[in-house]
Amino acid sequence: MPRSNRPNMNEFAKPKNTKRAIGSLLRYIGKHKLMMFFNILIAIVSVVLAMKGPEILGGATDEAFKGIMSKMTGGNEGINFDKIWSIILTLIGLYSVSAILSFIQGASMSVISAKVTYRMRKEADDKIHALPLSFFDKTTHGEVQSRISNDIDTVGMALNQSIVQTITAITQLIAILYFMFKISWELSIIAIATVPISLIGIGVIFGTSQKEYRNQQKMLGEVNGHIEEVFSGSGVVRAFNMEDSMKKKFNGLNDSLYNSSWRATFLSGIMWPITNIVGNVGYVAICIVGGGLAVAGGVTVGGIQAFIQYSRQFNQPIMQVANISTMFQQIAAASERIFEFLDEREESGDRLAPIHKSRFENPDIKFDNISFGYSADKPVIHGFSANIKNGQRIAIVGETGAGKTTIVKLLMRFYDVDSGAISIAGINVRDMQRDDLRGQMAMVLQDTWLYNDTIMENIRYGNLRASDEDVRNAAKIAQVDHFVHTLPKEYNMVLNEEADNISSGQKQLITIARAVLSNPKILILDEATSNVDTRTEVLIQKAMNNLMKGRTSFIIAHRLSTIKNADLILVMKDGNIVEQGTHNSLILRGGEYAKMLKNR
Repeated sequence: MPRSNRPNMNEFAKPKNTKRAIGSLLRYIGKHKLMMFFNILIAIVSVVLAMKGPEILGGATDEAFKGIMSKMTGGNEGINFDKIWSIILTLIGLYSVSAILSFIQGASMSVISAKVTYRMRKEADDKIHALPLSFFDKTTHGEVQSRISNDIDTVGMALNQSIVQTITAITQLIAILYFMFKISWELSIIAIATVPISLIGIGVIFGTSQKEYRNQQKMLGEVNGHIEEVFSGSGVVRAFNMEDSMKKKFNGLNDSLYNSSWRATFLSGIMWPITNIVGNVGYVAICIVGGGLAVAGGVTVGGIQAFIQYSRQFNQPIMQVANISTMFQQIAAASERIFEFLDEREESGDRLAPIHKSRFENPDIKFDNISFGYSADKPVIHGFSANIKNGQRIAIVGETGAGKTTIVKLLMRFYDVDSGAISIAGINVRDMQRDDLRGQMAMVLQDTWLYNDTIMENIRYGNLRASDEDVRNAAKIAQVDHFVHTLPKEYNMVLNEEADNISSGQKQLITIARAVLSNPKILILDEATSNVDTRTEVLIQKAMNNLMKGRTSFIIAHRLSTIKNADLILVMKDGNIVEQGTHNSLILRGGEYAKMLKNR
């Protein structure tokens, strides 16, 4: 159900280390050194060829000017059109080769950025499966999705453009400076004088807009988290008439995102016109001084024409730097969030040596004075101890918040105990790989989880190597088979994303069939029959009894029919066992268990 007030549930720690994030990104790019070197080499050649153009074109201008002046002074030479055409054909060839190389560079950079984002997504997917359950308890799904989709997309798109433009801009700048000084050092000084003014303006704006880009990415994650939460709980929102409240919260988040995006875009947008204005001032000065030099004979007419072209192009890489700075801000903000997620602490202990399955043939379980709290200042379990023999059925009962489900989570190492120890077959669970431990268990929860696929595949999730016949046999034991044949396409019926095209009870039966198929040594039923009607419960009780034969089973339930036949009932209160025994012995004792049954 959506919660309107949940502080810090959808936020990671604030990004604080941009340099570290960029360093991590550069290491990703470094995996493609040869391709990057090839990319840079092509960029340099392409830009140098293009930058050679104005100088060659200046030669054509000089040739034409020379012919015109010859005619005006009574000479017989005239304009040498053959030479001019030769220069034009040379220019066409240069620009054509430059364009082809530029296309190749863009294509190769797209490959690099695609490979980087592919690796990021793969590592993010691996990370999701390696994170402890506590991470998902404090972080919304929408926030994680935002980092894996939006932030990685941002890095991919900006990376593709920014690196190409950075290489091009630097090469252009060096080439232009070379040709400008080659023509006239006086005019070059005027052109260069405008650079510091532009850079100062860019630097001031960059520092402010970076904060806004970071905040924009953060707010985007919050908006996605809210949308995901409301969408998944849309039925509850309508049932409690919370539509207006949820709209109000969304509008507040959306306004914050709009304001951050507007400020970031505005600040980045004004960098280009500021640079352009400064460049135009320099351009006017060059025209005035250049005219004087041409009259004095210090520079040819073609040289002035070429220099004016270079001076106009000189502003281009500077303006590109302004544009690139915007992209780098996006990359920096998104990279911080991505690598912060990838740096989250994973579940520990999975590098331990595997334990052979034979060790679990007789899995006696011991809880030895364990204590645990989801937060250090709020312990949930206090000195819990219990000895469970192989094959016993253990019912855990108690009021809400007594710690029943927590015990099961500790057993499966969704969390590790703060003190004490849990051992299975004499092995401390902390000395086991989680795969080995959980491979011996099956769990059926109160909240069913089915995915968008056929009923057959949803049951097969318990054992991916199972045949269709094995799946059908498990379905028969769990009383699924009888209702499947009433559905369209039977076992091949596809469940929708919410799996609400079948009833809640049917969903629960499918998860029970999944547990049957996994054939576990240890079975955990956490309110597994709570969504099943009384008639269906009677039908599956015998099947569940057969399933639990020879297996150590933990049953968390409130229904008497589910717990009364347990070999041992543990009565919990405030994180401790206050009573234990069979159903009849606890009734005769007249303690907490008897009071619980009386009050139902």
